[in-house]
Amino acid sequence: MAYVRTVPVDDAVGDVREQYARAQATMGYVPNYTQLFSLRPDVNAAWGTLLGAIRSTLDPRRYELVTLAAARALRSSYCSLAHGKVLLDAHYAHGEVHAIATAPETAGLDTVDVALMAFAAKVARDAPGVTAADIQTLRDHGLGDPEIFDVVAAVSARCFFSTLLDALGAEPDATYGELEPGLRDVLTVGREISTQPTRTLP
Repeated sequence: MAYVRTVPVDDAVGDVREQYARAQATMGYVPNYTQLFSLRPDVNAAWGTLLGAIRSTLDPRRYELVTLAAARALRSSYCSLAHGKVLLDAHYAHGEVHAIATAPETAGLDTVDVALMAFAAKVARDAPGVTAADIQTLRDHGLGDPEIFDVVAAVSARCFFSTLLDALGAEPDATYGELEPGLRDVLTVGREISTQPTRTLP
C-alpha cells in the first residue's frame, strides 16, 4: 500500500484517528493517501487549508479539469482517477470524461477550457518552459491575471500532492477498480490500482 510504515486504521488514536474519521465521513472509508499522512497529521491539516484557499476562487468544474490535466501530465494514477471520478459524478457522462482525458481539444469543451487544460499540463510537465506568450493566450481567452494565478496555484498544489503520494508508494484505492473498464484504464496513467480492500475505522 505504501513504501513507508503508516498508522494502521485499527490502531489510530488522537489526531490521526480524527484525520481518518474526517476522510471516512467523506469517502466512506479511510483512503490510502490519508493513511500516508498519518506520519505527519500537521502537514495534512496544512494541505487542507492550502487546497481550500485555492479552490475557493475557482469554478469547481474548471478546477477538476485543470487538476485532471495536471495529474495526467504527472502520470499520477491516484489523482487522475480521483478527479476523473469527480468529473463523472458531478459534471459529465462516461464517454465525455473519457474524451476529456484523452483528447480534450475534440471533447466538446469550450475553447477556454481546452486552453486551460493544455496550459495546466505544460505547467505540470515543464514550468520553466512557460512563457509570457502562454499567459497571453489565456488572457486572450478572457481570463484575468488573478484567474491565471489560481490555475497555476491549483496545478502547483497538484504537483506537491501527486509527487508525495507516488514517491512514497501510495496506491489508488481499490474502489477505483469499480469504474467502467474503459474509463478506468484511461485514467490509470501510472501506478496500478490497489488490490487490497479498503479499510474503515472500527
